[in-house]
Amino acid sequence: MRERSIRADYLIMGAGAAGMAFADSVLTESEATLVIVDRRDRPGGHWNDAYPYVRLHQPASFYGVNSSSLGSGEIDQTGLNAGFHVLAAGTEVVSHYDLAMRQRLLPSGRVEYLPMSEVGDDRVVTSLLSGQRCAVQARRFVDATHSRMRIPLTTPPEYAVASSVTCIPPNDLPRSAPSYDDFVVIGAGKTGMDACIWLLENGADPNRIRWIVPRDSWTLNRANLQPGDDFFAALCKSIADQAEAVALADSVEDVLARLEAMGELRRLDPNVTADAYHCAILSDGELAELRRIDGVIRLGRVIGIDVDEVRLERGTIPTGPATLHIDCSAAGIPTHPSRAVFEGDRITLQWVRTCQPAFSAALIGFVESTFTDDVVKNQICRPVVPPTVPLDWLRMYRVELANRKSWAEHPEVDDWMAASRLDIFTRTARSRLGVDVRATEHVGRYLSYVEGAADKIEQLLDDQPAN
Repeated sequence: MRERSIRADYLIMGAGAAGMAFADSVLTESEATLVIVDRRDRPGGHWNDAYPYVRLHQPASFYGVNSSSLGSGEIDQTGLNAGFHVLAAGTEVVSHYDLAMRQRLLPSGRVEYLPMSEVGDDRVVTSLLSGQRCAVQARRFVDATHSRMRIPLTTPPEYAVASSVTCIPPNDLPRSAPSYDDFVVIGAGKTGMDACIWLLENGADPNRIRWIVPRDSWTLNRANLQPGDDFFAALCKSIADQAEAVALADSVEDVLARLEAMGELRRLDPNVTADAYHCAILSDGELAELRRIDGVIRLGRVIGIDVDEVRLERGTIPTGPATLHIDCSAAGIPTHPSRAVFEGDRITLQWVRTCQPAFSAALIGFVESTFTDDVVKNQICRPVVPPTVPLDWLRMYRVELANRKSWAEHPEVDDWMAASRLDIFTRTARSRLGVDVRATEHVGRYLSYVEGAADKIEQLLDDQPAN
């Protein structure tokens, strides 16, 4: 079979949230040509394999490609998210990326999309269906797969399951649930939370649900992450509270306690130590719903599921044929070591703002298209490693403060952010300063604490024992 070749400025591996946001920015900010390769048959990355009831747990304003809106922008009037911006469904997210590809990227004439294909170490693209090979000669290779998402549908459980036991990924829950009397949800991350909430919202008796929580997690408060004029003061308060909590704290534990007292961080049970943190965002209604489940099992990870019991690291719980086990144990975004975003002919897409993958990739695309010196680019785009443990909140905040300082030093970046729909402080939001008295006061408080917070972070992290 004859091998064809393509010349382009960028070869992008991955058409998920990061790859699409980067490509969209480069297309807007330059005349570059791009080849986008993905193993799936359509863009959207892991969203194509998500469970049917999944929704973004942050406002849609902060997600997707910068050039196209996502979500209706309306406020939910009912349900567990009442009073906040509607949460885009997984199908909306997939459609958003599909439309961005078909209606914006491909019609530009500067993008070639190779689905159902993979990139080899030699940067030759091979079709997974035909085996046809395509050599891509590109100025820069863009790795949009660094996060290596792990979700239940595509990640089998690491524990053994007896052949007669029903253990399903959350994708199968709506179809399977009516046939069972009892439910065991395995995993304490956002997927496990969503499975529990789905069961409760659809009428399951909370007393028939057991939730295996190997480690309790800190969660973020959705009230502090809302766009628009009505929420601007709350957003400014949140940013100021974070800086104040760090600047005044005398230990990492004190930082977390202050953030909890300020309503920044919450946990399922205030009496149980939270040993994990993964950027999960909950509304008050969702948190209250989860607290209806009394059968929270804190005996460590599942080791195996037998016919009559679930074996955990520190004990067992009974089970049986009338029990449906829902595996939500996949890691989500595993913690991988960071690397420089810009390295020679390679760009590795990573977070540059805490818990904001789309904004981060879009900004990297803008920086790539605007600046020429990789040293400067890397100063603007210091990578933020996704969190696993509570200490990671502080580690991420340290990098983000350094990035914020760098962004402010480059007017081009500040202007891009002000015009970006993915940014928290859009130009419209900034115009509220001086008009909204409470928001202006909170920004002043942030400015009074931020330098002290940056200094205190170094002290607090230096005091931590070496791993």
